[in-house]
Amino acid sequence: MTEQNMSDCIEEYLKSIMQDENQIEIKRSDIAAHFDVVPSQINYVIKTRFSLQNGYLVESKRGGSGYIRIAKVAVGPDAQYCETLLQDLPDAMTVNQTNDVLDSLNQAGVLTQHECCLLQTLLSKETLAVLPTKNGQEQLRARLLKQLLNRLRFESERES
Repeated sequence: MTEQNMSDCIEEYLKSIMQDENQIEIKRSDIAAHFDVVPSQINYVIKTRFSLQNGYLVESKRGGSGYIRIAKVAVGPDAQYCETLLQDLPDAMTVNQTNDVLDSLNQAGVLTQHECCLLQTLLSKETLAVLPTKNGQEQLRARLLKQLLNRLRFESERES
């Protein structure tokens, strides 16, 4: 049996308390104390595991009565979801970030598994290696993904 790392445990815990809820509000310090970790570990888990690309919207308020609110986003082919996702995408994206978005669209039924695999191949490191720099590859990957989301948004608006 393999041991989970602490980030996996924290992610699993947060998802378990979200199981029956669409939204939770937590205190970073409470979760950090529960797992005996520093609050920055909680920030890391939330930033990497609860992004919009993974189907979550995160709001935070800092200070003494601060909180972190994590809400499940209804992922789907509607124009509003694509628009929100577009606004959140950076100008340069790694392969992992891109795959998270594509997997999210696949899980929501927006893309088939086959389409998802084809797009992952087209946006892979190997495909974009024709560009001389890693930064150039990440910028092109982000632009291509944004074009895809714009197309999906357009199609969803036409269906409405």
